[in-house]
Amino acid sequence: MSKAADRARPDDVDERGRRRNAAKRARALMEKKANAMPVVEAPDGPRQVRVVEAELVDPAPHGGIAEVFQQRYLLKLIVQRQLAQMYAASVLGLLWSYIQPAMRFGVYFFVFGVVLKSHGGNTPNFALHLFAGMVFVHYFSETWSSGTRSVRQNRALLLKMRMPREIFPVASMVTAMYHTGPQILILLVICLIVGWGVSFTSIAAGLLGLAILLTFAMAMALFFSALNVYYKDFQNIVATFTQFLHFMVPMMYPYSTIARLQDNHPWIYQLYMANPLAESVLLMQRFFWYPTVTDTTKAPLSDHFPPDLWERGLIMLAITSLMLFGAQKFFSRLEPKFPERL
Repeated sequence: MSKAADRARPDDVDERGRRRNAAKRARALMEKKANAMPVVEAPDGPRQVRVVEAELVDPAPHGGIAEVFQQRYLLKLIVQRQLAQMYAASVLGLLWSYIQPAMRFGVYFFVFGVVLKSHGGNTPNFALHLFAGMVFVHYFSETWSSGTRSVRQNRALLLKMRMPREIFPVASMVTAMYHTGPQILILLVICLIVGWGVSFTSIAAGLLGLAILLTFAMAMALFFSALNVYYKDFQNIVATFTQFLHFMVPMMYPYSTIARLQDNHPWIYQLYMANPLAESVLLMQRFFWYPTVTDTTKAPLSDHFPPDLWERGLIMLAITSLMLFGAQKFFSRLEPKFPERL
């Protein structure tokens, strides 16, 4: 009994026999695979070695804003994506872009036009004067704030696709145009109803003001979008500043209120007029609002616009163009570190 039990125990199995069986099965499997593989004769002639002499190229494009507008189809897709994200699960959709400005306009007109009468009764069509400024301040604030957040919000696309990174602030500017366009159309209709007389001077003022506005907004969006990748606090800083933009331009009060500072506080006047947004609003009011003034004797041009409006406008356009150039260089310098920071 004990001998049979000893023979049945697994520990007494011949280890060498098990290894021989395993080796035999492995050799048989190798022979089977070798017979299944086709035999290819060695090619005749000298072997050719492939040598790549091209330099390594950075996969991230560096064409800047110019390359963004060369890829207009991609820009269109990103703008559509931003609009879809903005109005997803929304009942009113695009109407929200007009409800808030309309409510702000009603409050400002009631407080500054009816209660305080800050224009002193010397500003005809005060509602149009206010609305002409609010439309473009709203465009600038939306471009600046959304452009600052644009790169961080699109980090998934930035890490996966090869595209100029400037496309995200530019898409924010185009989206702001999409929101502001109907407001400008309403402004034009109101001007025509009131009695709008267009002249070459007013058209030139409108084009100059628009050029200052676009270059300044794009420069600020580029500069702060790059900073916001490194420090997220900048989007909160921008949101805080945009709350005060309406008080930093002559729309709720006439220019004559600021002109009085020139005698007692000339440095405050110069600091106020150094704001490109204030210069742009004045030029836009020269285009939209002032041609609706029928009695210019009660509201002379010198009371509502600075005497050096055109000189300041041209200088401001040159300054904002340099700001845009510097912002592009600054963005390009920080751009290689974006994937690491995101």
